[in-house]
Amino acid sequence: MAFMRLGSKSEAFHREGQTWLCTTGLVSDVTIEVGDMKFHLHKFPLLSRSGLLEKLIEESSSDDGSSCVLSLDDIPGGGKTFELITKFCYGVKIELTAFNVVSLRCAAEYLEMTDNYGEGNLVGMTETFLNEVFGNWTDSIKALQTCEDVTDYAEDLHIISRCVDSLAMKACADPSLFNWPKNATSGQNTEDESHLWNGISPSGKMLQPTGEDWWFDDASFLNLSLFKRLITAIESRGMKLENISMAVMYYTKKHVPLMNRQVTMDEQVIETPNTSEAEQKDALEEIIGLLPTKKGVNPTKFLLRLLQTAMVLHTSQSSRENLERLIGNQLEQAALVDLLIPNMGYSETLYDVECVLRMIEQFVSSTEQAGIVPSPCIMEEVKDGAEMLTPPTLVATLVDGYLAEVAPDVNLKLAKFEAIAAAVPDYARPLDDGVYHAVDVFLKAHPWITDSEREHICRLMNCQKLSLEASAHAAQNERLPLRVIVQVLFFEQLRLRTSISSWFFVSENLDNPEHQTGGNGGLLKPRGENVRERVSELEKECMNMKQELQKLVRSKRSWKNFTRKLNFKKKSECCKPKDGEAKQAI
Repeated sequence: MAFMRLGSKSEAFHREGQTWLCTTGLVSDVTIEVGDMKFHLHKFPLLSRSGLLEKLIEESSSDDGSSCVLSLDDIPGGGKTFELITKFCYGVKIELTAFNVVSLRCAAEYLEMTDNYGEGNLVGMTETFLNEVFGNWTDSIKALQTCEDVTDYAEDLHIISRCVDSLAMKACADPSLFNWPKNATSGQNTEDESHLWNGISPSGKMLQPTGEDWWFDDASFLNLSLFKRLITAIESRGMKLENISMAVMYYTKKHVPLMNRQVTMDEQVIETPNTSEAEQKDALEEIIGLLPTKKGVNPTKFLLRLLQTAMVLHTSQSSRENLERLIGNQLEQAALVDLLIPNMGYSETLYDVECVLRMIEQFVSSTEQAGIVPSPCIMEEVKDGAEMLTPPTLVATLVDGYLAEVAPDVNLKLAKFEAIAAAVPDYARPLDDGVYHAVDVFLKAHPWITDSEREHICRLMNCQKLSLEASAHAAQNERLPLRVIVQVLFFEQLRLRTSISSWFFVSENLDNPEHQTGGNGGLLKPRGENVRERVSELEKECMNMKQELQKLVRSKRSWKNFTRKLNFKKKSECCKPKDGEAKQAI
């Protein structure tokens, strides 16, 4: 730590309670009051160093030469700082450190202690020392912390801005270029600070910061106002937004203790000061404004935890809307468990479904504005078995899972369930298995809803987009309306007929020698044996479907006329698939 000793005389003062007395043997002729403290001093040492004291003493002195009393309640740093200034005026040794130089610099300016009142006066001495402090990361952090007590004076003298610029420059630079002990202010050094000199241990090893997060802990000791200044300066110097986000996360976990109530076992718990909920609320609102707005920079898990904490602390609506917007823009990165936000409002539902609905709508809006919409041909490929993990499909899967989780809540209204499901556009769901599962859970948890409401909620799913496994389940699901079951059966048989017809067509072409070669004389890639094998498998699938339908018909006699109309009896007699093949086709 940088320091400097000024003066050469031995101690010339002693304290009695709140009173400081000079031990020079001369009778005091001026008393200066600073708060509750009184200093019995002599005029000449003071007026020879301070322009302000010279003027005040001149104005307060009487013709009879009696002692005068002055009040300096507004002096920066208070009585503790004035004590050091008094010693300096009397030529007593004082030590400049990163902890006292800011208040001394401000007090020296206040008292007009320039070189006009003696060479090597306190303004020049403290300014020189400040420049040394700004060259060291640790001392700069300590000096910036002390600016909190003299903010107005430090602003006028540009001490805060110079200190912040110095720290921002160092945070953006390669830490190995500087002799800084890691986390100097955190008290977590591997070596005792009393055994360090300029960041060097007795063994001669330099305690260098490691990683890009080396400055997070030191910065977290600043108050929020100064932390904001530092983050803004660092961001303006081009630091990666991911690092800015991580620094804000670290600061938040330290100064908003409610955040740590949700920490999982594999996360680090940061010791936090005792902070009232009102203070946490104010801090959280300011912190939300510091988060980078670029998509994907802030971890979605952290944003959702931040949102839950904001709800608990009842922060402003604008701050919660900002968080919902940030989360909505990158909703595909969210985990289902983090979306299950407990309801803090007046609604009777267990989870805050309104909040999730707003985030889904924000995602859809931002996605469509960015033009991230799959083309119909791509979606057809996905239906045929290819897997496509685009942001919309990921969110569709997430929303379907969310609906299945909240559906058992008996207080969840049908209209709200439908609004969340319908918020995801149809193109985002290659298959509607997830919607079907959520609808089934809702129907099971709400057996009292009317037949018309059952019909209405089933319109959320497209029977043509159900997998073979989901179709088989839906065909035997007594909770579904009869019309829906009929649709499922019709589209499933239509799908099988189409598949078989297409494979028969390919098989006939391969059996015909005229079609076995293309225009360029090359053989077609599919071989007749493979095609016939696949056709045989499809025939077996068809037979298996017929058997399932016959079971269903026996259990529901009212469907006999309908099955005759669909002509199930004659057209699939030769088909019988392997067990388990249906699952493989999903």
